[in-house]
Amino acid sequence: MKILIGQPYFRVLDKKELIRQMPYPPLGTLYAATILKNSGHEIIFYDGMLSSGPRDFINMIKTTKADLLIIYDDEFNYLTKMCLSNMREAALCSIRAAKSLSIPVIVYSSDATDYYSFYTAAGCDAIIYGEGEMTVREVAESFEEKNFIKKRREIDGLKFLEDGQLIITPQRKMIADLDEIPEPDYSFIDIEMYRNIWLKNHGYFSLNISTTRGCPYKCNWCAKPIYGKTYHSRSPQKIAQQILSLQRNYSVDHIWITDDIFGLKPNWIKDFASECKKLNLNTSYKCLSRPDLLLKDKTLSYLKDSGCSTIWIGAESGSQKILDAMEKGTTVEQIYEAAEEAHRLGIEIAFFIQFGYTGEGWNDIRMTRKMIKDCMPDDIGISVSYPLPGTKFYETVKGQMKNKTNWKDSDDLDMLFSGNFERSFYKILHRFVHAEYRINKILTEKNWKKAPRLLFYLLKFLRLRFVISGYIREENFKHAVTSE
Repeated sequence: MKILIGQPYFRVLDKKELIRQMPYPPLGTLYAATILKNSGHEIIFYDGMLSSGPRDFINMIKTTKADLLIIYDDEFNYLTKMCLSNMREAALCSIRAAKSLSIPVIVYSSDATDYYSFYTAAGCDAIIYGEGEMTVREVAESFEEKNFIKKRREIDGLKFLEDGQLIITPQRKMIADLDEIPEPDYSFIDIEMYRNIWLKNHGYFSLNISTTRGCPYKCNWCAKPIYGKTYHSRSPQKIAQQILSLQRNYSVDHIWITDDIFGLKPNWIKDFASECKKLNLNTSYKCLSRPDLLLKDKTLSYLKDSGCSTIWIGAESGSQKILDAMEKGTTVEQIYEAAEEAHRLGIEIAFFIQFGYTGEGWNDIRMTRKMIKDCMPDDIGISVSYPLPGTKFYETVKGQMKNKTNWKDSDDLDMLFSGNFERSFYKILHRFVHAEYRINKILTEKNWKKAPRLLFYLLKFLRLRFVISGYIREENFKHAVTSE
C-alpha cells in the first residue's frame, strides 16, 4: 500500500525556531515511517521541518494520490506539546485536502489527543493516542485489507466517531523493551540539507536521538498525553552504538538527547559512560535532567565522562513556595548546588525558567532573578506557565481561560489565564530578565570585547525596568507588590 506520512509541525510557521536555525529531523515520524516500511508498505515521507510551508504538503497529497495519509507528530519535539494553533490549522487543511480526494486520514499528535473534535470535524478517520508505532502498523494493515471500519474497535489506542459518538478503544500497552524498535531510517529525509544549515549557522552538525520514553515525576503543569507516567529505557549499549553509527555515517559532531529525563535508571549513566569509552566516542551531547538527580552519587562525573557538554534543568523558579506549588519535588538549594558542581566539572548547565504560575508575586520573581544571577547558568530559556489539558494546573486555571487556549507559535508567550499581573507584563518581563542575564554574564566573564553588546543590553534593561516599575505601581493588581 502507498502511504504518505508527514508531521504537522512546519518550522517555517514558527518564526522563533526559523531564526534559531537549529532544525532537527522529526524523530517520532521517522520511527513510524521505518516500521511501516519494514511492514512492506511503500512510504512517501514529507518533512515539514525543511518545507516551504503547508501548501507544499497539500500539493504532495494531491500529486501522490496515496492510499492512506498519516499525519504523525514528532512527540520527541517539546514544541508539539504546546499544540500551537499555526500547526493545528496546517494539519486541518491537510486533512480536508486529502478527504476531498477520498483519501483516508489517520492523525497522531498531542493536540489531536487533547482536542479531537477539531480533527474529526475536518474529516480524519481516526486519531491514534498513546504510544503510536504498533497502533499505526495495525491501522495500516487494516486499510490494506480494506476492513478498517470493521476492525477499528479491535485496535487498541484509537479515537474515532461512530454514528456521531466518540469511541475510544483501550489504551495500548507500552513497549517495555525499546531496543526492539528499529533505528530510524534517515534515507527518508534530506540529511545533507540539515547538515548544511547547522554548519552554516553554527559551525557543527547536530542530530537528535531518544534513549527513554516517559517521565515518572508529578510536576502538576506537565502534560503526558503520549506516554503518561511510565518510564522505559533503551540499553546503554544500544545508545552508544547508535551514536557511533551517526558519527561514522553522517559525520555528526553533536547529539541532542530528547528525553524528558535522561539516565534516570540506577547505574544507567555509569554504564553508558563505560560503553562510550569502549567505543572511543568523541561526540558531545546535551540532555535534560533534574537538579536532585545530578547530585546523586557521581552522576555529573559520569555525564562528563560520557561526553555530556550541556545539561538543561527545569529550574523553573527561585522561590521554594512556587516550586512546592508546582509539585516539582526539588529545592532551590539543589539548583544552586547542581549548578556549582556542574561548573566545577566543566559542564555547561542551562535553566528553564517559568513565570506566572498561580500565586507568584513580585518577590518570587525577584528570587528567580537572584537565582539566575547567583548561579550564572550558561543559557536560559524563559516561558510563562502554559495550561495543558490533562494536568492539575489546567484544572485549576481553566475557569480563567477565555477564547484563547493555545499559543500561535513558540514565541507567542501569552498568558492564557489570569495571573497576578496583566498579560502584557509577562512579555516585558521575559525581555527584561533576558537583558539582565546578558549583562551579568558579560560582566562575570569580563569579556570587554563585548562592551558594545553590554551597552546595548544595559540600555534595554534600564528602559524595560522603567516600564516594569509602572506595572508594579498599578493599583489594579490582584496582589499588592512593592517596587525594588
